[in-house]
Amino acid sequence: MPSQFTVGLPPLRLVQLPGRGTVAVREWAGPPDEPVVVLVHGVALTADLNWSRVAPVLGQRFRVIAFDQRGHGRGIAPGPGFRLEDCADDIAALVGVLGIEKVIAVGYSMGGLVAQLLWRQHRCQVAGLVLCSTARNFRGSPAERLIGMTLPAAAAVVSMTPALHWFGAHLFGAALLGYVRDPAARQLARTEMALTRLSTAVAAAYAVSEFTSHDWIGRVDVPTAVIVTAQDHLVPPTRQRRLARAIPGALIYELDGDHGVFLDAPGRFAASLLAACTAVAQAGAVQADPPVSGRVVASPPVHGLVPPAL
Repeated sequence: MPSQFTVGLPPLRLVQLPGRGTVAVREWAGPPDEPVVVLVHGVALTADLNWSRVAPVLGQRFRVIAFDQRGHGRGIAPGPGFRLEDCADDIAALVGVLGIEKVIAVGYSMGGLVAQLLWRQHRCQVAGLVLCSTARNFRGSPAERLIGMTLPAAAAVVSMTPALHWFGAHLFGAALLGYVRDPAARQLARTEMALTRLSTAVAAAYAVSEFTSHDWIGRVDVPTAVIVTAQDHLVPPTRQRRLARAIPGALIYELDGDHGVFLDAPGRFAASLLAACTAVAQAGAVQADPPVSGRVVASPPVHGLVPPAL
């Protein structure tokens, strides 16, 4: 049964990606001739969990596309291994099938890594980047320590009792998100996380721990904004700011929230996300002089645009 957060969302549409599989896509049409935004969710999450409370706000300004990454939720079967590069290729394939020339890639946490790879592997399809609660790598961070502590136990759960994957995936996801105060949001998290097998969550977390863009992120040549979750327990804000400073001309949007801010404070997150996407779209459209790298931009309230009511 749909939750109060997914009632009213666009229906899922099945799209076949030749040679890759079928993805279930939600799409907000937006105003005619506006830029296209593709939303890329985090590890152990789904598109509905990560974006359902903010995508309707973006959909009033942009054409918005969201789908579950491979192995997550309703996504493509991951196959024998999980590679972030394959996730980026899935987005490129979807963009091509839908006949879209370029997109602004918006990535959250692991999705931010995939968005970086999308630029690296498919530069011609990327008009801009909005990187949320993410970094150049998670090496030595609380995220990597969490992964190191949970991988052995999670693998044991999968090997001994596959039926416990729901329970294990929920615990794993809860550790990633931190404490979410709203009971309805916690229920949405439980429901959506149950759609991803623990084995996939573990494999995806390992791929995240191995990723680094340190050697090439400075070559990003599209308008970029970085949304920093300033109270993040998992991806230190200092690492998020270093990512922004490494990208020429990147804007920084400081957001008061933890790693689960998209559930805990969707209004604030939607305001920052809309402001960041708008700035990136405008920079791409007018080819204005690039802003000073690392400049912090305030995130004003979004007048007239509100997330779905609780």
